[in-house]
Amino acid sequence: MSDTEFSIGPSPFRSQKERDEERAQKREAILLAAVRMFNARGFHATSLDEVAASLGVSKPTIYHYLGNKDQVLLECLTRGLERLQEAASKARAQPGTGLDRLQVFLRLYAEINMTDFGRCVIRTDASALSPDSAERFRSLKRQIDTAMRGLIAEGVADGSIKQTDVRLAAFVLAGALNWPAFWFRQDGDTPAADLAEHMVDLLTTGIAPRSG
Repeated sequence: MSDTEFSIGPSPFRSQKERDEERAQKREAILLAAVRMFNARGFHATSLDEVAASLGVSKPTIYHYLGNKDQVLLECLTRGLERLQEAASKARAQPGTGLDRLQVFLRLYAEINMTDFGRCVIRTDASALSPDSAERFRSLKRQIDTAMRGLIAEGVADGSIKQTDVRLAAFVLAGALNWPAFWFRQDGDTPAADLAEHMVDLLTTGIAPRSG
């Protein structure tokens, strides 16, 4: 029998793709467990031993997949901020006026802040991180602030938003839409999307041009 004719059947070993998928799933499980514990207890009151125990693994397993506690927190924050960046990109691609695009972004912004990773962004102070990680965190947050100011400025330019202090308007809008990260409950009566829409409608009424 030639080598080409010899077969032992399907390989019992996982393919590289399967190993990569398994690794990604394990990292996601660790991140989700960590971010929920950080949000519920606070970063300093949470240990990696507790995160590991909640998953039935050892702390070295977390080191293997994500690194130390600072790196775990930074990954959680990055995940939330990347979703906000995606929301800004989606809003900028929408048709309509500057105010229309701003409203799309603000609704997404509020919804994301009510998710596990978004809540972590709002609840975390940069002082909890190492100097390098803190700078990375601040840099990503500045990008979101810049995106919001840009959308407001576009609305002012096309007349769909009244003349206003763009910087102040961004602070007010972000400040109001950050608060649900502290009090919103996933098991509450109002879905996050409905709450976000209602809040944005209330907030943007103040920056829309007055008729007459």
